Amino acid sequence: MDARTNLLGLPQAAMSTLFEGLGERPFRARQVMQWIYRRGVSDFEQMTDLGKGLRSRLAEVAFVAPPEVGLHQGSSDGTRKWLLRMDTVQGIETVYIPEPRRKTLCISSQVGCALDCSFCSTAQQGFNRNLSTAEIIGQVWLAHAELGFGESIAERPISNVVFMGMGEPMANYRNLVPALSILLDDYGFCLSKRRVTVSTSGLVPMIDRLREDMPVALAISLHAPDDALRDQLVPINRRHPIAELLDACWRYAPALGDRDITFEYVMLDGVNDSPAQARDLARLLRDRPAKINLIPFNPFPGTRYQRSPLERIEAFREVLVQGGVMATVRRTRGDDIDAACGQLAGRVNDRTKVRLGDKMISVTVQP
Repeated sequence: MDARTNLLGLPQAAMSTLFEGLGERPFRARQVMQWIYRRGVSDFEQMTDLGKGLRSRLAEVAFVAPPEVGLHQGSSDGTRKWLLRMDTVQGIETVYIPEPRRKTLCISSQVGCALDCSFCSTAQQGFNRNLSTAEIIGQVWLAHAELGFGESIAERPISNVVFMGMGEPMANYRNLVPALSILLDDYGFCLSKRRVTVSTSGLVPMIDRLREDMPVALAISLHAPDDALRDQLVPINRRHPIAELLDACWRYAPALGDRDITFEYVMLDGVNDSPAQARDLARLLRDRPAKINLIPFNPFPGTRYQRSPLERIEAFREVLVQGGVMATVRRTRGDDIDAACGQLAGRVNDRTKVRLGDKMISVTVQP
């Protein structure tokens, strides 16, 4: 293990502390952050406004390195996916989705996922560990390095970052918040809170904490209009049922100003896609700061679910709209390289399977 500190894991305050420990003024942290995040420089020797002595000391105690790329795939629709090595056997996936009005990077927060949502490929892989802040931010830095940092912030290839890859971000809260700080920092990636989204399956206490600590855009993986069905699809619902989850959302909403909370709803054929279920969903969210993103289910090997027919998805959306709720249908991107929503699997060979919803814990270790 490298005893040095990966600077990709340090928000500005922690970076300043590191330089103070080296006997340097705190402004050095801002200088180095500009080299790393504005210019994409990882070699201290290229940071020419630092003295030679400081560059040498930095090389002794720190480094700048994203995760190693194990596989890079490109989709016919322009989507790109990287399988990133976390060690010799574990891997995560990061996806870049270019669209006319935005260019989104979907990043992971854990190796695998412990929430066991029945329709998600990541959940079926099991859970290994949380990612460090450096591993989270390393995905964003790597994507910029691959796509180009751009001459200015406005010309960068990534306009939005969403925590919708592998893992439950709120279950890795300790590393999530420092990562958000770097994404938003003027000397980091300089993104607005509107352009950074955290998606959660419903860890209510962490929603309340995020409201106080870093109120970025919020997306809720809802997927059912009633507790009986959501208990099956999203087991965390057994701990935090829909009414409790929605109360947390409405507490969060004032921190967003004029923005709505997004509710994600994967469309499963014959499971959650009836007109009656659409009416129930509309009753839950009507007259609230909410919008619904209907997601055509993306199949993966071994799943028992099928995608709802397009005409049924459109009919479901129409019921929501008529019921007074804004609703859109997500365009499927990257499914030819298994990069679409719910398909990210990575490589999770050492698994700790934890079902948070029903508090069952079992451990399986694979060689």
